[in-house]
This record gives sequence, C-alpha cells and structure tokens, in this order.
Amino acid sequence: MNGFWIAVLVLAGVAAAAFALLGAASRREASSATQGATLGREALKRDKARRKAAEQAEAAGPPTGKEVELAAAAARSAALEPVGDTAPVAWVPPDPEVLDESRRGFLNRSIIALMGLGVAGFAAGAFTAFLWPTGSSGFGSKIRVGKISDIKSEIEANDGFLYQPEGRMWITEYPAAALPKAESVYSPAELTGMKVGLVALYQKCPHLGCRVPSCNSSQWFECPCHGSQYNQVGEKKGGPAPRGMDRFAMEVSGDTFIVNTGQVIGGPPIGTNTTGQEAEGPNCIGAASGEH
Repeated sequence: MNGFWIAVLVLAGVAAAAFALLGAASRREASSATQGATLGREALKRDKARRKAAEQAEAAGPPTGKEVELAAAAARSAALEPVGDTAPVAWVPPDPEVLDESRRGFLNRSIIALMGLGVAGFAAGAFTAFLWPTGSSGFGSKIRVGKISDIKSEIEANDGFLYQPEGRMWITEYPAAALPKAESVYSPAELTGMKVGLVALYQKCPHLGCRVPSCNSSQWFECPCHGSQYNQVGEKKGGPAPRGMDRFAMEVSGDTFIVNTGQVIGGPPIGTNTTGQEAEGPNCIGAASGEH
C-alpha cells in the first residue's frame, strides 16, 4: 500500500514539472511575438517618416545657397568646444641665476666651437702644405730670374744692384778675376752662379734680420739697424754681424739664371774678402764697432 502511494506522488511531481516547462515556453513565445510586433511597428513608422521627408524635399526643390551656408555654420558651431572658465595663469619672471647659467653655458660652447674650428683649419692647412709641394714661383721655390745677359744689363742700369722682391734677394755681379779665391771659400751651389758672373744674396742682415739696402755712393750693402756693412758680393766689411750676407743656391740652364730661394746658404765667415772691393765713395751709414 505504501509503495502505491509513493508511485502516485512521483507521477504527480513529474506531471507538475512538465506543466511548468510548457508554461515557460509559452510565455517566451508570446514575449518574442510581442517584441517582434513592436519592432515591426517602429520600422514601419521610420520608413513612413523617411518617405514623407523625401516627398517634402522633392516638393520643396533643391536647397538654396543660403540654406547650405547656414547648415555649414551650424555644423561648425557644433564642432567647437566651449571655452572653459579657468582663469589665466599669472606670468612668473625667470630666475636670474638660471639665465646667467644658461648664458655662461652658451658662451662656453661658442668658445669651444670656435677653438675647434680654428684647430681644424690649421690642421687642414698643414695637411695641404704637406701633401702639395712648394709652388714653382715665389719665395721658397726655384725662381727663373731670366737670361744672364739681360740680368747683367739690369744690374748696370740700377747702379750695380738689382733687387728681386719675388725672391727677397739682391743680385749683383761677381768679377771673374776673383773666382780663384772664391773656389776655396764657397760651395758648388754658390760657385755655379759666380762662374757666370752673378751672385744672389738674401736681403736679411745676419745680425738681427733687418732688410739690408744698397748704398750707391759706397757701392756696398749697409744695414740701417746696427750699421753692419758688406761689399758688393755680400762679404762683411764692418759692424756687429757675425758673418757675411747669406746667399741662395744658384743654377744655370742654358743661358737662364735660376735661384733656389728654398735653399739658403750661410754667409762667408768674417775676414773673407775675395774681391778686395773697398768703399768707392761715402758710406750711407756710419760703420758700427766690429772687424773691418
């Protein structure tokens, strides 16, 4: 008997669960149907409104230029962001110490940059001078002075002295009668010029480097700085100079006289007097103390 009632209760529970599931499904279907109907009605309303707007626009014709401008202005106004009500920030002057530090830093960097440019320019110049040999003209190079006969004519026209500023030198005649003595004193680079009757002398005084001018009255070279004197071929005659005038190495190519201003040869020692020339007139400068 008890088993019978337990079976009845189980069947009743199953039936109740089935009825509950059927009710939930029915409610979902009704809700979906209702929602679909609602959405369908809204879609119909929107379509109707669009058709009505299209009909009105077609009846009204195309928009005027003013209407287009107003629409564009309204769109721009809508895109602008409203200005906030924040107060402007007060200006604060910069710290003088910070400004001074920045200024000093700028000046220091500028000085360093200028020094770098200077060093770079010097290095570039030195590098260029190292790579390229000395030019073919000007002081420090071999200078083709000219034909020997023409040079002697110019020396005579200039009272015994010919100055060549390009080579910083004096050119004078060397007497042929003095060659035997000269061969025991001078080097082959000097004798090459002397044998054709010419000598090329450096313009600087061996004493302190002053430029030595000629003296037409005495036919000597006489230094205005300290009174050193030299005969016409640069051999010392008086004054504090330690030796005769320095001279350049000389070459002869055919009838052309060439002076190598890049090769300076020290002047002859004190007491050298191969030509025996004495002053031929008054001295331009009084002789200073020294050997004569």
